[in-house]
Amino acid sequence: MAASLLIILAILAALALGVFWGNAARREKIDAQFPPIGQFITVNGARVHYKTSGHGPDIVLIHGASGNLREWEFGLRAALQARFTVTAFDRAGHGHSDAIAGGDTLAAQAAHLRAACATLGIRTPVLVGHSYGGSVALAWSLQEKPPALLLISAPSLPWPGRLDPWYRVTNSRLGRSIVAPLVAALVPAAYVRRAANAVFAPQTAPDAYLQNFGARLATRAHSLAANTAQVNALLGDIRSQMARYPALDMPCEMIHGDADTIVPLAIHSQKLAHVLPRARLTVLQGAGHMPHHAHLDTVLAALARLLP
Repeated sequence: MAASLLIILAILAALALGVFWGNAARREKIDAQFPPIGQFITVNGARVHYKTSGHGPDIVLIHGASGNLREWEFGLRAALQARFTVTAFDRAGHGHSDAIAGGDTLAAQAAHLRAACATLGIRTPVLVGHSYGGSVALAWSLQEKPPALLLISAPSLPWPGRLDPWYRVTNSRLGRSIVAPLVAALVPAAYVRRAANAVFAPQTAPDAYLQNFGARLATRAHSLAANTAQVNALLGDIRSQMARYPALDMPCEMIHGDADTIVPLAIHSQKLAHVLPRARLTVLQGAGHMPHHAHLDTVLAALARLLP
């Protein structure tokens, strides 16, 4: 029995080493396929990837879950940089930015981005946050009020029910350390395409987005682990910060599609519009979770109201 146990342990150890080696090689391949498109700074010992372009008042763009700063390269940056200085970051643990200790909370994500902005000399930027990035923008605003805020398809209030099984399985350090590397080693490219289309639904992800966004950056083991930790902590973070929302008296524009099944309008922005003192909600009929792609003109109009 002892000999059999040793054999089993040896096989498991070999499998673990194989997965680890495979993920390391896979990470190098993905990083080479979707290299950094910006520059780097170091904030509290962690490397932060960012891209800045344009001239004028500062706008900071904050991407959502499983995202990276390439999210904003499909029209929005080009439309803004003639009038504004536009800076986008890879949030901690995503894209080419290092993960940070305690980085699973909205407060930690917001504080890290604020420190990055301070390092770059960016003061009082207007914040634009999509999805989870909008939740981070709300947390930032509670730490330090920006002059204005634009939330796109942002989770902001508690929701009923539970997250899907993937997040429940990874809702522990053990789950993330075991399941994330295995999934990273096995996830096929076809699944990544289906997942992207599900996020865009009922619209479909444009071919240029699928080819250039770098969705496979989110399938690396360390990014999967960071993302699942952040999403699993999101509901508790929102419950903790929501009581302070009425203090956010800066101008706030919200854009949300009524066909968004990822972050339902009725649970989030529709209710938040009655909580924030100076909020204006634009509801897009038939739009899903990615209106900054399908309805770029609406996003630009909202920013024009915030920054006339």
